[in-house]
Amino acid sequence: MEFDMKSATAAVTVALSVLALAGCAQQPEPLQRYYHQHLSFGTCDGYATTSGDEEAFASSPDLRCARMEVPLDYQNPDGRTARIALLKVPARGEKLGSLVLNPGGPGGAGMSLAAAAAKIWANNPITERFDLIGFDPRGVGASTPAVDCFTDAEVDTGQAVFPTAAAVGRWTATDTHALMNRCAERSGGLDVLTHLGTRDAVRDMDVLRAALGDDKLTFAGLSYGTRLGAVYAEMFPRNVRALVLDGAIDPASGTVERHLSQFAAFQRSFDKMAADCATRPDCPLGTDPTKATEVFQSIARPLNDHPVPAGDGRKLDFSGAFSGVGAGLYVASAWPTILRGIAEIGTGRGDILLALNDVLRGRDANGRWSNFGEANYAINCLDEQRRSPAEETDLRRRIYAAAPFTDPGTGADGARDGCEFWPAEPTLGYPYATGIENLPKTLTISTTGDPATPYAGGVSLARALSGAMLTVEGEQHTAALSPNPCVHGVVANYLIDLKLPPAEAKCAL
Repeated sequence: MEFDMKSATAAVTVALSVLALAGCAQQPEPLQRYYHQHLSFGTCDGYATTSGDEEAFASSPDLRCARMEVPLDYQNPDGRTARIALLKVPARGEKLGSLVLNPGGPGGAGMSLAAAAAKIWANNPITERFDLIGFDPRGVGASTPAVDCFTDAEVDTGQAVFPTAAAVGRWTATDTHALMNRCAERSGGLDVLTHLGTRDAVRDMDVLRAALGDDKLTFAGLSYGTRLGAVYAEMFPRNVRALVLDGAIDPASGTVERHLSQFAAFQRSFDKMAADCATRPDCPLGTDPTKATEVFQSIARPLNDHPVPAGDGRKLDFSGAFSGVGAGLYVASAWPTILRGIAEIGTGRGDILLALNDVLRGRDANGRWSNFGEANYAINCLDEQRRSPAEETDLRRRIYAAAPFTDPGTGADGARDGCEFWPAEPTLGYPYATGIENLPKTLTISTTGDPATPYAGGVSLARALSGAMLTVEGEQHTAALSPNPCVHGVVANYLIDLKLPPAEAKCAL
């Protein structure tokens, strides 16, 4: 399939002008049918994409599901459409409105988040006053068309590889072009890949707000969900009621700067885990925490040439090992599991670290994968800044310096931007969410030891939105859904009564 870049550039320019018009109180006539559509919530049968979703959706008879129609291309609202999958947990008491939720990623499915949040907040006033609404963003999960690049078997056997600056491997232009074409063919065409970015997803959020019958949006976004919230604030400030943004992506940092700060934060968490481990004589990383990275490299680097069995006919290589460690570093309570996994490599097995990676990327016990990884790749292609092969190689080298536990020892050459042949240029733009007027006060939550979205990013986002900030002291990624009464109280007070915490407010996990 051939692609005309000049036509795409013109299309993006027109699309952005349509976005600006759509921010007005009166939507353009072609969009009215989307904003005024009726959502028919019913049984959730047929919405699950993994066995975990099946169990979650069947856990309560109160869960209701629906699909919302949106234009695939907001420039052409009479053209092809997408259908956004929704899950509702009805309010337990007198309803104040809807609370829309997103778990992050990008690529995370919001339907399952809403089902989980209902349990975590079971005794919280939030579930008494709000319908919880989880949505799978366009391209994700049960929404259609969904991004699909590989079969489950190909993922299991390690054939599903996306070129990234931190990934092990060497790629050519032929490889990245073939990957883009493969994703297009399996996902429904080039026009699908062209309309998966955050700005299109935010337009869907505003349609959702109206279709739910809410004059203003009440939203809680985690991790990448904070980007959705921040861009919504930028595009539709007058439509905001309340935004909880937990585990913030820094809107002022470009792609390279953010990657480097994130990997440095992961190395910090690895070092904290190693220091804790070193207090015990059976620590697989040794009793000297300053040498823990070297010890891990000596254990994991041989997996480059000699991967170890990891169950179901699968194997753990170096990439899987560092990914498994990284997945576990999202929460300090997983540190003992990471360490058991590192020790297990010495026995010739890799089951534990591979299982940690499976949890993060969405593989169920039946070997069925969510499309988290594929959607993450595709959405980022429309959000992140593009890099030349030389720039990508330099970034890989700098990542290995910032987070040496991720360094396979094979050099930095052969890195390529996996989005270099994407059928549209990025549409997000950096910095974003700046100079916003008429925006109500927002609440940003940032955790001091967050490895995935470092604390400073939350400070930057709160400043950009001129909103309040809650500092959470702890070692994990995001805090709003952790079982913590202090955090839950602050979030409930804000969402229900719009009461913000005092300056310098803190909670401890």
